Amino acid sequence: MSKPVGGPSEVKQATPEVQKICDEVKHHAEEKAGKKFDVFVAKSFTTQVVAGTNYFIKVNVGSDQCVHLRVHKALPHTGGKLQLHGIQVSKTEQDLIEYF
Repeated sequence: MSKPVGGPSEVKQATPEVQKICDEVKHHAEEKAGKKFDVFVAKSFTTQVVAGTNYFIKVNVGSDQCVHLRVHKALPHTGGKLQLHGIQVSKTEQDLIEYF
């Protein structure tokens, strides 16, 4: 069964590329959340192809606590910049990654 065009991908385990994205937006995530994260490890993610790619990433921030990030990666011909579009705090390892 194929996924709908523009719909999110299946949830996948985080890759080194996804961890690199998290590392690049960590400072912005801390600003939006209003706190510092000692731990910031990508656990899983989904993607959505738009004018670039939206990444929805579950990030462990210590113990069973997680945050969900929505990061947009622009198309390569526009510079491929990353922008943190949203963060959800007070998540756990069991919470599903959903569009937000």
